[in-house]
Amino acid sequence: MKIKSVQAFLLKLTAPFMAKPKVAAAPTWWDTAEVASPISRHARFKRLRSSWRYPSTVVVCRVEAENGQWGLGTTRYGTPVAALINEHYAPLLVGEPCMAVERNWDIITRASAAYSAGGLASFAISAVDLALWDLKGKLLGQPVYSLIGGPARDKQPCYATGNDPAWHRELGFAGTKLACPYGPVDGLDGLKKNEEFVGKARSVIGSDMELMLDCWMSLDIEYVMRLAERLRPHGLRWIEECLPPEDLEGHRELRRRLPWQGLATGEHWYGLASFAYAANHRVVDVFQPDVEWAGGLTACLKIAHLAEAAGIGFAPHCGVNTPFGQHLVYALPNSPLAECFVGTPAGVPLEQTNIIPGMPMPKDGFLVPSDAPGFGMEITDEWLNSMRA
Repeated sequence: MKIKSVQAFLLKLTAPFMAKPKVAAAPTWWDTAEVASPISRHARFKRLRSSWRYPSTVVVCRVEAENGQWGLGTTRYGTPVAALINEHYAPLLVGEPCMAVERNWDIITRASAAYSAGGLASFAISAVDLALWDLKGKLLGQPVYSLIGGPARDKQPCYATGNDPAWHRELGFAGTKLACPYGPVDGLDGLKKNEEFVGKARSVIGSDMELMLDCWMSLDIEYVMRLAERLRPHGLRWIEECLPPEDLEGHRELRRRLPWQGLATGEHWYGLASFAYAANHRVVDVFQPDVEWAGGLTACLKIAHLAEAAGIGFAPHCGVNTPFGQHLVYALPNSPLAECFVGTPAGVPLEQTNIIPGMPMPKDGFLVPSDAPGFGMEITDEWLNSMRA
């Protein structure tokens, strides 16, 4: 069976898991909370990420086989990513075997060498690869997690990300991850406020839940050292993405200086090279690629195997917020705890935020993916057309 067409287009969404709830609610922490970022040193953009980030419109890739069956993958960053798929990758893949997912991933990854397979190209590669896996599952009548190797556990334990730890505890999550509010530009006062912020969360959730802190590329080595010492009494499982993603030597130095603290990163690493370096030098304890960004399911399986060989954990970014991530973590033995980003207000049931037909949401802190063929999305062409930008 050959590939008949590859088409990318935009949806009227920024991210499926940021969908507005179906009930009236107060503003969310995501819309109002200050969060440290790489651009926090510039006062104009310090307060909110939305003041400077590129519009993250959802890109859909639809790959159709000769028999009319089709698969679907998604990613972000709008027009440039869709153009890359339509103008470069689509002509390369039409006529290739549908089932040769690894081969097709290799073709478009290597074809990107002239402008790098990282960055926005990695987002485009991800969408195509996910669509091919979805198509393969549908053609074989199997859920993707079965194609990977079958369930690694009966149900997937999850932790929640967001600044509503009491709500996360009520929902039954195994842990909560906070977004760090302040960075180096905020000086000693910011260090004190970060310490108070984390301490308050620990007092709310108690000692029987995991607690993590996401620093989102905003810190430097000196600041991480000072912050980690202040937070030591609160028993953080890990501090996440402390440094700019390109600073691989900085990650290595941070590991050397901070041997006792769990560290995690990889959300903004694209492709395999950074993960291979990190595995070789054991710079972190947990890898966190995003299946929609890092090169798709094919890339993430390679990264998971690198992690396992190095004794490093694997907890993909927003792992259960998409059907793609759900199938990935459910099938991997070295992914014991998966992330659920909760960007809606406390009190709003998780199922009210899901707009992807056929995708389950965590219940009592656990997730079981759909067992329907492919990624289990109950999406029709009519639904897609109604959501097209």
